[in-house]
Parts: sequence; C-alpha cells; structure tokens
Amino acid sequence: MIFSTQARLMDGTALARELTARTTASAAAFTRRTGTAPCLATVLVGEDPASVTYVKMKRRRCERAGIRSRHVALPAGTGTAELVDTIAGLSADPRVHGILLQHPAGPGIDERAAFEAIAPGKDVDGVTMNSFAAMSFGLPGFVSCTPGGIMRLLDHYGVNPAGRHAVVLGRSAILGKPTGMLLLARDATVTYCHSRTTGLDALIRDADILVAAVGRPRFVRGDLVKPGAVVVDAGYNSGTVGDVDFEGAAARASLITPVPGGVGPMTIATLLAQTVEAAAAQHGSTAVPPTTIKNG
Repeated sequence: MIFSTQARLMDGTALARELTARTTASAAAFTRRTGTAPCLATVLVGEDPASVTYVKMKRRRCERAGIRSRHVALPAGTGTAELVDTIAGLSADPRVHGILLQHPAGPGIDERAAFEAIAPGKDVDGVTMNSFAAMSFGLPGFVSCTPGGIMRLLDHYGVNPAGRHAVVLGRSAILGKPTGMLLLARDATVTYCHSRTTGLDALIRDADILVAAVGRPRFVRGDLVKPGAVVVDAGYNSGTVGDVDFEGAAARASLITPVPGGVGPMTIATLLAQTVEAAAAQHGSTAVPPTTIKNG
C-alpha cells in the first residue's frame, strides 16, 4: 500500500524479519550445541476465537524459527488455582524455556496471580512484577514484548528519546506502563495519560514521541500531532485500524508506524528472540540478557 504522506514509515514487518532471521540462526546454534530446541509453552484458557487465532499464529512463528512449541489448552471455567498450578509445573520443567499465558485469561481468574506463577527466567513475555522491576531499574531481565518491540523500532530509526517529551496514552501493565519506564530509562521526560487525564489534547500536542495504546479506533486526531513528532500506534481495532488517525497524523509527523505492519510484527519477533535468549541462559551459555534499557 502506498501512502501520500510527509512522515517516514517505521516498517515493523521488515525489521521483524531481520530480527527473526537472527533468532532462527541462534535457535539452530542452540539446538546443535545442546541437542534440544528452545521451547516455548503457550497456555490458553477457553476457546475465545481471537485468542485461539493469536496462539496458533505464535506457534507457527515458533516452528518456522526452530523453536519447539508446547501448547497447554485448559477448558473454559478453569479456576485460578488450577491455572497457577499448571504454570508452576511449566516453570519447574527444565524442558520448557519460556512461558506465554494468552490473555485475557477469562472471567473469574486472578490474572496477576497466574502471571506471577511464571518463573522470572522463563517470563519471555515480560508480564511479571519481576520483569517490570527489571525494566524500571535497568536490571537484567525480559521486557514486555510490545514495549520491547517499540524500543527496537525507535533504535532502528535513530530516535533518541533523551531530553524529549514522550507521551504514553494508556497505562496497562503490559503495554503503557512498561513503555513509559523504558522511555524514562532512556532519559525521556514521560507523561502517562489515561481516562482521568485532563487537558489531554494539549499534552498530545506537546509530545515529541507519542505512543498510543488505548484500544480506541482513530482516537488521536491528526491535527493534534506536533509537527515533526514520532508517532507509535500500538493499537489494533476492528476494521484493521489503529488508535491514531493515520492519514492526518502522517501529514504532520516525521516518523509513524502503520497499522498493520508496525508494532505488531515486532511484538512476536521480540517474543521469539527472548525465548531463545532464555534457553541459552538456562543452559548456562550466557547470563539472562539485559533489557533494551540504556542507562547513563
């Protein structure tokens, strides 16, 4: 698709392809050295169509990259205790190197308790409190995959957050909050915006780096985007549209992620890369990899 815009597209599809090629080579080297392939366990509760589709896609990507996929399907109505026990068993299994709990996990489940059952060294989706602390303090650990993918995109396109005003729309535990912490660790001045924020339009207009993660189609009007801003659209809504009015924003931004083809491919590529890194760490070939944070 060709867009008539001023902004340069941040091509997540192309960058994800490069990252996955490196991951595939690393997975093959790991398999040759250890006699076993890196293994990602996926856990799905119920049969929500979107979740089933997402898990199938992730498993296919694993197989293509030389990562073994173990899938655990639990019936709808599974309780928190059973889910926690299942994840704890995977955490204790040396044949499993990474664990992904597909969320939302379903009604009645304490999702935070389920996430915390994932061993820190196997939290390749970056969803535990341990991983959030690592992102916040610049310690070794795994980043949340979508925020990690966003940082890789910014790095690839030469965006230095230091000294710039980064505005994050959304404060979810696995997207908005960790994205803000990763940007803060790069010396950006970070403003979190959410449903109770007042003066939202003015904050958006002041953003040098704008990350939209609110789950509302075309929530950010193009006329609000600061000329020359970097716009990262982490939304994906019905009709295959993001949280930003793409055409309007692209006429003013310097860089922008398309939907699809921007943040989404980087999320999965980051998950695969961190799974191989986790496998290597568990076999003692390297320490748990540092996050994408650069302090200093």
